[in-house]
Amino acid sequence: MTEFMTSDLCDAFSEKLGIASPVFLRFGGRPRFCGEIATLKLFEDNSLVRERLSEAGRGRVLVVDGGGSLRCALLGDQLGELGVKNGWAGVVINGCIRDSVALAALPLGVRALATHPLKSVKRGGGESDVQVVFAGVRFVPGHWLYADEDGIVTSESPLL
Repeated sequence: MTEFMTSDLCDAFSEKLGIASPVFLRFGGRPRFCGEIATLKLFEDNSLVRERLSEAGRGRVLVVDGGGSLRCALLGDQLGELGVKNGWAGVVINGCIRDSVALAALPLGVRALATHPLKSVKRGGGESDVQVVFAGVRFVPGHWLYADEDGIVTSESPLL
């Protein structure tokens, strides 16, 4: 992965970037990550998260619009390990995670709104590869996401 800083990307490309509102907390053992965006839209059901992280990640970032729910977790250590095993660079969740200590030990970038100890239901609901909007940003499959200690930015094409 090429070294970058989101502040430098903003200085050079601000008119071309989506800049996420600073609502996410950092989890996972990789504070800085980037990659092509893959998306999921779901609510309190992480069945599709498991399904997607079981696929070859090829350095992509999985963006999950969980509707901002703070009532259960959509990612935990088992799914985090699955993401690492299959080559995902990171996961951004508009919702909660759990097993934060174990996730911190994994070489995976993770951003989420909060932690919650309760696991989600498993009903298989949701949509894959659709545009999602949260934190003031459109996350489009095939666009690029860059995350570091200062924030999250998106672009239509690779910047590095």
